[in-house]
Amino acid sequence: MLMLLPYLNKDLIEAGCDEAGRGCLAGAVFAASVILPKDFRNELLNDSKKLTERQRYALREVIEKEAIAWAVGVVSPEEIDKINILNASILAMHRAVDGLKVRPQALIVDGNRFRPYQNLPHTTIVKGDGKYLSIAAASILAKTYRDDYMNGLHKEYPYYDWEGNKGYPTRKHREAIRMHGTTPYHRMTFNLLGDGQLELFPKE
Repeated sequence: MLMLLPYLNKDLIEAGCDEAGRGCLAGAVFAASVILPKDFRNELLNDSKKLTERQRYALREVIEKEAIAWAVGVVSPEEIDKINILNASILAMHRAVDGLKVRPQALIVDGNRFRPYQNLPHTTIVKGDGKYLSIAAASILAKTYRDDYMNGLHKEYPYYDWEGNKGYPTRKHREAIRMHGTTPYHRMTFNLLGDGQLELFPKE
């Protein structure tokens, strides 16, 4: 397996950023930002989507222990409905950078859309979570913290199978919306039933 690259900017304190939960029908969007040591190496670390759940949680412990700094940012379903999911994803990444205990000098961001964070230079990298260690680390933190959050919401609203689908638009999730209506955690500006119509059920 090819090792991911340790950094883009060798001479700068660089933070990798990624988000999780952008395509979900319910729940907040999470993002993480991670600054790794320049000599950090881990052969297992990769895009979170290519790892098993057990691998992700094991790597989360390694990242939190060995990173120079890390932080997670969250944007609520209500905020997503107000500002749209693209803006919410970027805001979540900004909030993650806000939380870093060490100020980075540059950001590398998964994807192709970002807005400047203060005066820091940034580089967007398509599929960056499969190319750079710090973005892969951010993808793992964002994914695992969001999964923890959705598992907690599942206990409150078990009908929707959030423990299994994490809020993504599975058939079971949409059938539950059709049967039971929406919850305060559903994103009301999303096409919840998959029929091209915005969901009109009132929130409880």
